[in-house]
Amino acid sequence: MIPAARTAPARTVPVRTVPVRTAPTRPAPAPGGLRTGTGRAPCHHGELLQGVFLDGAGRRCAGLVTLPMPGPAGRARFRPRPGTAPDDLTVVPEGRTKAARAAVLAVAECARRSGRAACGGELRLTGGVPVGLGMGSSTSDVIAAVRAVADGYGLRLPPDAVARLAVRAELASDPLMLDGRPVLFAQREGRVLEVLGPALPPLVVVGCALGGGSPVDTLSLPARPPAEAGADEVRAFERLRALLRRAVATGDVRLLGEVATASARIGQRVLAHPEFDDLTDVARRVGAAGVQIAHSGSVAGLLFDPAAPGLRHRVRSCVRALDAHGIPATRTFTTTEEIPHGPAHRGGGRPAGPGTARRPARLPAL
Repeated sequence: MIPAARTAPARTVPVRTVPVRTAPTRPAPAPGGLRTGTGRAPCHHGELLQGVFLDGAGRRCAGLVTLPMPGPAGRARFRPRPGTAPDDLTVVPEGRTKAARAAVLAVAECARRSGRAACGGELRLTGGVPVGLGMGSSTSDVIAAVRAVADGYGLRLPPDAVARLAVRAELASDPLMLDGRPVLFAQREGRVLEVLGPALPPLVVVGCALGGGSPVDTLSLPARPPAEAGADEVRAFERLRALLRRAVATGDVRLLGEVATASARIGQRVLAHPEFDDLTDVARRVGAAGVQIAHSGSVAGLLFDPAAPGLRHRVRSCVRALDAHGIPATRTFTTTEEIPHGPAHRGGGRPAGPGTARRPARLPAL
């Protein structure tokens, strides 16, 4: 009898499970080819120059130059509801009527451009800055809403189209839909009067809040049609425009500060901030290049040349002096930081301006 062959027990080979990495997917398209869209738009820190200017045809029109501020941005998410009426729009948080109006206008524009049906949906707004401070909160909401709707329709609207929709939605718009270059912008018409140069000179801004930071009701401010501006007044603003153009071309922070201070002083005729003299006195004592004040809010800033000697000491002295006058400092920032547009609206890199090779001093966290 031949004994049965002995078989070795089977070896168990451990199997390594390798996780498969997949790219994040966008939400599935809704009927009609629409998706949930997102949009983003920056805010700003008030104006460097604001007044009445002449356009290329010699016509008087209101115009402004804003001070860019890296960081805070308004964000919007548009979730379409195909089959609903275009004006059937839910807005979160409630009360953002300008952004809601912009979304409805954007739906009509995007439906016309894409050939898809217009519909309502939900618009959800987050981020940004508090309203009423003159930092472009409403325009940021409006532009983010327009971009979110366009993204939902698979489109990217050109800046001039966004500007037209923004003006229709809120009557006057800041140039936050543009690429960051300093422009003289006709805020009631949504068009660029002049590109002043590739970029502002680098600035360090010590922000502060006037009037205790209370919001300003822009609609309550007295408004005068540009056509009623006197010839001397227009000549004064055109002179400031020419000086600002030179400051941008030469990288002259001191000249830019003089223009901003002169514009703020003219704005005092309407805004009448009681702290204005204290603000300009602090700027003089700490060696700031000048001051800038939002034309429709309470935010203000003291402007410094980042290449100035003893910058850290100047900034700290500035904050202490503001505090001594009861003017709360808010944030210190530099204008040379990049302002991102978001993945759906990323433009080219911001062009370098005069003097951008100078590295700003590292600032204390304030």
